[in-house]
Amino acid sequence: LLDRLAELGRSTRTDAALAERIRNKFKIKNTCGYSLNALVDYEDPFEILQHLMIGSEGTLGFIAEITYHTVEEHAHKATALMIFSDIKTACEAVAVLKSQPVAAVELMDRASLRSVEDKPGMPAYFKELPETAAALLVETRALDAPALNAQVATITTALAATPTLLPFQFTDRPEEFTRLWAIRQGLFPSVGSARATGTTVIIEDVAVPVPQLAAMTLDLQALFDKHGYTGSIIFGHALAGNLHFVITPNFAKAAETERYKNFMDEVCHMIVDRYDGSLKAEHGTGRNIAPFVELEWGQQAYRLMWDIKTLFDPQNLLNPGVLLNDDPEAHLKHIKPMAAVDPLVDKCIECGFCEPNCPSRALTLSPRQRIVGLREMARLQAADVEHDRLQTIAASYGYQGVETCAVDSLCSLTCPVGINTGVMMLKKRSQQRGQTAQGIGHWVAQHFAGVTTATRFTLSAAYFSQKILGDTLLGGTTGALRKLSGNRLPQWNRYLPSAGAMPKPEASSPTDRPRVVYFPSCASRSMGPAKGDPETDALPVKTAALLRKAGFEVVLPEDSNALCCGQPFESKGLPEQADAKRAELEQALRQASRDGQDPIVIDTSPCSLRLKRNQEQSGLKLYDITEFLHDFVLERLTLHKLPETVAVHPTCSTTNMGLQTKLKAIAEACAEKVVIPDRISCCGWSGDKGFTHPELNASALRDLQAALPDDCTAGYSTSRTCEIGLSLHSGRYYRSIVYLVDRCLRSNSS
Repeated sequence: LLDRLAELGRSTRTDAALAERIRNKFKIKNTCGYSLNALVDYEDPFEILQHLMIGSEGTLGFIAEITYHTVEEHAHKATALMIFSDIKTACEAVAVLKSQPVAAVELMDRASLRSVEDKPGMPAYFKELPETAAALLVETRALDAPALNAQVATITTALAATPTLLPFQFTDRPEEFTRLWAIRQGLFPSVGSARATGTTVIIEDVAVPVPQLAAMTLDLQALFDKHGYTGSIIFGHALAGNLHFVITPNFAKAAETERYKNFMDEVCHMIVDRYDGSLKAEHGTGRNIAPFVELEWGQQAYRLMWDIKTLFDPQNLLNPGVLLNDDPEAHLKHIKPMAAVDPLVDKCIECGFCEPNCPSRALTLSPRQRIVGLREMARLQAADVEHDRLQTIAASYGYQGVETCAVDSLCSLTCPVGINTGVMMLKKRSQQRGQTAQGIGHWVAQHFAGVTTATRFTLSAAYFSQKILGDTLLGGTTGALRKLSGNRLPQWNRYLPSAGAMPKPEASSPTDRPRVVYFPSCASRSMGPAKGDPETDALPVKTAALLRKAGFEVVLPEDSNALCCGQPFESKGLPEQADAKRAELEQALRQASRDGQDPIVIDTSPCSLRLKRNQEQSGLKLYDITEFLHDFVLERLTLHKLPETVAVHPTCSTTNMGLQTKLKAIAEACAEKVVIPDRISCCGWSGDKGFTHPELNASALRDLQAALPDDCTAGYSTSRTCEIGLSLHSGRYYRSIVYLVDRCLRSNSS
């Protein structure tokens, strides 16, 4: 292989015309076809091999591991949004900026700005811009503030002769330039979420020399109009002459496929024949552009690419047709339909951005795959075909799709169109709950105090059994019983908590201390520390004591043992019971907080999130334990930082509330070194699934133990159930962040 690559390199470099063609093509961004520049830039065949692999899309081999050489992230940045009367003027500004100290120049056409103008936080003047307007988002970066200010002045002076529709000003305030970048980052999601149900989102990118950028952009807009792709947008990296465009065809209609064919033919010929540009500049070639690779490169270079493919993959087994394809209509065949399923997920563009966050992705399905499964079942049902296949998919979907979804909502945080697949799975669970399940749910909700007491009794019995029988014997016995029950009995593990306990109420005499209402969740009330944990106080006892040490008067809601936010019911697909319990709790909290005057602290993040989602309606001053500790408690305490390494796990609810930074800050105030392991998002315990589906928790935390340093002594989080699984799969006791603050507390007088 290496000898043949060396020979290909020599023959390519010897052919002066071909070598020059390759060098010219790579003077601008180009990812169309294979990286032929490897043959002219390197003589070492191993270097040629490495560089050919990059961008080969699995057609030459499989890359098992990659090491990135990262660039410096400057601490000082400034950004400006510049509005121009037309594309031509904007591109003239790009030509000026190319020689200036800028790090990024992003071009957005009027359609792009229109796609986000109704989004929260967008400038009001967007709606008043003329149809020909265009914008540049410009950023400059420096090592220090004086250098940044000097660069801003230089750039502003350089653009003085270029007219803008509105005056522009650079901002170095993070909240302001983050809002500006949200415009650019929101373009693709806006088009994806606004498209009609059943349509497909197609994003392509092209590149031309910067002096031709304006003409190419106008030509592309003209093709949108000619072929009826209204609402299509153009945006991209102007300094590189690289633009992305987005269209949303509906391939369920035969006429749409023909329209798309004509559009792509004209786009590709325009880029190649008129500008000798790149049909792919950043994205992989893919099936959509594979039929046009020869058009861009010419016959000689195209045959060279086939020689490379044949050398690596003589039987054409690796991703055939994806990067090179002699079928001129390959991009029009085997197009996957986007069957309508439910408005909750119909906007999914199947990009896969959700997958890294999903705790079940290595066990069953990812959010994207769950939606694909629903769409395939809907397609088969609508077409009334392949009944056996439909039955097979439906039979496995209950476990693969519904039951092993952690419904943690983390998928929605990285989804470009904001889809929460967990909500869809909750809807599926609810649809599966019959009258018996509904009746049990109502009974549990109405007798919740007794259920909580029974839970504590069960945990107490298990705790004493563990002390008497030991971990090995008890684990073997309960494991056998679970197996005999068909996995209906919950899974026992050695970190199962003891029974919980409630704090004693304070005397009711008036005080001048600030009042805080403390609501211990049902999990905190039921579950105490695990066997062997050095911490022996239950979380409600520890939390109330810490709040009192910080000088607060702690008030508990009346009849706390009967109260619940509704999270356990919601996760089981019982929304009616869940909402009833939340309403009951809100009423009790309103009474305890003197009609909402006093702050209310919740010690478990999933409960906090559920209550906060209704906060606008309830009008209560709700605080998760993380934010209350960070914002109000730490400043009232004197802390002694512990010389330890501790791990912190932001729960999915903590992340959904945006409190992970505050959680880390609390830990850093208490311990010398704080570790948040990479690749760990949701723990997969998901209410009680750590008991009923322990394989989900095990899969989600499969990398946890290896990610923790040897000197890590303990872990801290904000959900008692999550902490069971975290302890089990790390080999360290995880407990509430409250315990860490209390450990490093010393009296104000010391």
